[in-house]
Amino acid sequence: MATQERGLATRRMILEAAGAVFSERGYSAATVSDVLKRLGLTRGAVYFHFASKEELARTVLASQADIPTVVRDIKLQELIDLGLVFACQLTRDPVLQGSVRLSLELDSVGLDRKLPFRSWVDRNQEILEQARAQGELRPHVDLKETAELLCSCFTGVQLFSQVMTGWADLETRIRALLKHVLPNIAEPSVLVQLDLSADRGLKVGAELSALAEAREAEENDR
Repeated sequence: MATQERGLATRRMILEAAGAVFSERGYSAATVSDVLKRLGLTRGAVYFHFASKEELARTVLASQADIPTVVRDIKLQELIDLGLVFACQLTRDPVLQGSVRLSLELDSVGLDRKLPFRSWVDRNQEILEQARAQGELRPHVDLKETAELLCSCFTGVQLFSQVMTGWADLETRIRALLKHVLPNIAEPSVLVQLDLSADRGLKVGAELSALAEAREAEENDR
């Protein structure tokens, strides 16, 4: 078990270094040597986990699909929380930062840059389908159209925030976006129950951390 845990820790360390390099230099300019310089590991140690720069980049790119969320009774609140958690994590997670740059960079040749966008659209649509089943959405709402709109608007907002403030105001801008979108899709009785407070992202992040710690403690007790 200790060996497995060390392997997972090393893999995560490599991904964080690679994410930082891709975020700073982009895909074409980044090299495995750049990653090695940050890590102090041998080339063999990196290639044990990842066969090439391309595999590293694909794994970093796919990391957006790993954003956690808390299951909520009100599904539109779950959708809100997912976006706010992403905003909070993006400001401090180098893997996520690298993934965002790779997905938006036109010279990421050979990478499926559509992957994270498809993942977000599918995830948004799944939550919206659950919201519709519970009567949370107004009758006119087109689920796929709304899922794609949220993804594309979020992309523009995070890019604007990165340029203007280095993502320092991203959560504020995401809340502003949702304040404009939600009244057009949510039933009024549901809308008044939704929490878009300034500290919502931090609260959900703390909740997720507590859940992760509880799962880890449970696994250690087995």
